[in-house]
Amino acid sequence: MEDRGPTVINTGGGNGGWAVAVVLAVVAIGALLLFTGVIDIHGGKGGGGTSVTVNAPAVEAPAAEKPAASPEKPAAPAAQ
Repeated sequence: MEDRGPTVINTGGGNGGWAVAVVLAVVAIGALLLFTGVIDIHGGKGGGGTSVTVNAPAVEAPAAEKPAASPEKPAAPAAQ
């Protein structure tokens, strides 16, 4: 019998990489269009007119007690 060489089987696979590349390309193009403003999903431009009104209560500080009357002459320094 003759010796045969190695048998190579090619199943034609390898299309998974192309599928991943196409999905990534579509996501990248969508993100580019969204973030550059080409696709407007009413995020912050015009239209909505959001109005915020805040009514803060008026708070007054409590009245401070008046200090006792200070002497006309300051006290003499303490003796050492």
